[in-house]
Amino acid sequence: MSEKADTRPATRGVLSKDLLDACISCGFCLPACPTYAMTGQEQSSPRGRITLMRLLETGELAPDDPTLAEESSFCLGCRACETVCPAGVQYGHLLEEWRDEQWRGMKRPWIVRPLLTVANRTWVLRILGSVRRSARKRKTDGQRTLMLGCFERALFPSVSRSLAALDPTISVDPNQGCCGALHAHNGELEKGRELARELGDRLAGTIITTSGGCAAHLADVIGRERVVEASEWLLENSETEKRPLRVGLQDSCHLRNGLGVWKEPRELLGRTAAYVELPSSGSCCGAAGTYALVRKKESKAILAKKIAEIEAADLDLVIAVNPGCLRQLQTGLRKSKSRTKAVHIVDYMRGR
Repeated sequence: MSEKADTRPATRGVLSKDLLDACISCGFCLPACPTYAMTGQEQSSPRGRITLMRLLETGELAPDDPTLAEESSFCLGCRACETVCPAGVQYGHLLEEWRDEQWRGMKRPWIVRPLLTVANRTWVLRILGSVRRSARKRKTDGQRTLMLGCFERALFPSVSRSLAALDPTISVDPNQGCCGALHAHNGELEKGRELARELGDRLAGTIITTSGGCAAHLADVIGRERVVEASEWLLENSETEKRPLRVGLQDSCHLRNGLGVWKEPRELLGRTAAYVELPSSGSCCGAAGTYALVRKKESKAILAKKIAEIEAADLDLVIAVNPGCLRQLQTGLRKSKSRTKAVHIVDYMRGR
């Protein structure tokens, strides 16, 4: 008697089978997904996108299928779906693997390519930090080291200076490279992990980060025990006093949904001012790493609702814990001519 033929579809080895198999298609993720809320289309939900990933993996959809290209870039990568998933699906890791396939080489969005080129060159990052006067080199006992964000050095150099002022014993190494979060989220997954390992080897002791996205990526690769996000450190180590201000918060998606840090910045702000919880403070602001550059129309639509909430709350300040979110909020508030200012939590705690 001949053996029964295996009728299971072959797999291409693009995505991790155990991660795909974890999804039970229950639909709990749908209400949590910002892009599903925008379109109401199944394919624009986490469940729908995992279905597309499965079809890619089995070869039922070709890698150049336009739906795959559209949905891999339309997803914010905010990982809000992970927080409500009863099966523990690691959607963020699946998205990284998917983009690793979809965004290879010339298929990567053109606007992302120069950013990765800059992030790959430590000497360029060092010059950017020097010109913009980010925190200077400082070697202490090595118990804590400040991670300098790649583009934060140029866009918001005061953040690293402020943390160095708040913690005089922290070490600063201007020659450090990128943590790899930018790469992992934009189709260079292994390069992103390699850079995180290299940074972990270079920086001594506990690594203090001022970027929520970087914190989540770095912790995932080198271990949570070595990574502390700035608001966590500030809550335990900074002096606080009440100020006559109304302040709100914009969470970092990866910090909240990936690393589980969201209570700490709220407690810190509550100690120092009249804290106002915005209705959507825990949902994406539309920055989402490179999303604001790759999907400008959708990013602006998400931001517009956020700005309207901030205006309605009549805030003095809205606090960010991630440089991408800070840039997004500052842009929106400036265009709306709002009286509310957006500042990084580290600068806020220093009184800037």
